[in-house]
Amino acid sequence: MFENLDAGGATHKYKAIKKVAGEYTISELCKLFRVSRSGYYAYLKRQQTDRDKPVKELIQAVYKKYDGKYGYRQTQLFLLQDHGVWVNHKKVLRLMQEMRLRSRIRRKYRSHNVLSAGRRIAENVLQREFKADAPNKKWVTDVTQYRVADTWLYLSAIKDLFNNEIVAYHMGVRNDNQLVLRTFQKALEKTKDVTGLIVHSDQGFQYTSHAYHDMLPKVGAQISMSRRGNCYDNASMESFFSHLKTEGLYPYDIRSMDEAQRRIDEYIQFYNQSRPQRKLNKLTPEQFRHQLSA
Repeated sequence: MFENLDAGGATHKYKAIKKVAGEYTISELCKLFRVSRSGYYAYLKRQQTDRDKPVKELIQAVYKKYDGKYGYRQTQLFLLQDHGVWVNHKKVLRLMQEMRLRSRIRRKYRSHNVLSAGRRIAENVLQREFKADAPNKKWVTDVTQYRVADTWLYLSAIKDLFNNEIVAYHMGVRNDNQLVLRTFQKALEKTKDVTGLIVHSDQGFQYTSHAYHDMLPKVGAQISMSRRGNCYDNASMESFFSHLKTEGLYPYDIRSMDEAQRRIDEYIQFYNQSRPQRKLNKLTPEQFRHQLSA
């Protein structure tokens, strides 16, 4: 079985050892073939590196395309979406570690809720059930802010929990009731029938206003609110704002309000149309919605 043990050089011997490695110990085989165990394991490592080279090149392409913003789990989804290649997440993690590719650190969320007495409060109907079995059954909404030089830009957005799509948003330099009301006007213009819809928010002053509480019941929607000071009750919306800022704003040196608004427009389009999500069976929000009607 082991004739001509010295023929073919070290690489030939390593190949022979690998073929019968399950029948004998590596130490016995290396002694028989007169090669070192360290040399054999170095050969295995080189083989593994060669096999991983095509995947590493794809990972590098994804990392570069998305400006190094993503960790191994989102990179795994982009490999499937952009290149049609499904790689085990543990392997993606290992290869990114070998290549020293790290995602940018996400800034922690800090609550900026403005609470005051005498406002109209609703019970927490949503109860952290951040899933819906059809579109326009559960919306979550909130307002976030982003500083541009000495000015604050405020963004109001509505997210559908069926497919995590941003159904409407509105930006302005004033954080007032009109910012939120205009957002809902846009959403309701696109969605004619919202009877039975649950709309969940925190207890920010815009959502406790009389105008807000008068508007939604008129179209058949039910108001739901987080418990006072509990940001986790609206975690799904906070998650979107976190992605928006760390992926769409923080990586760039934004100097003007126009640029900030453009970046937000571009990111929301990207988020809805091009960013796959594990919770959506590796599809983008739009793909997941279209799948329902297919």
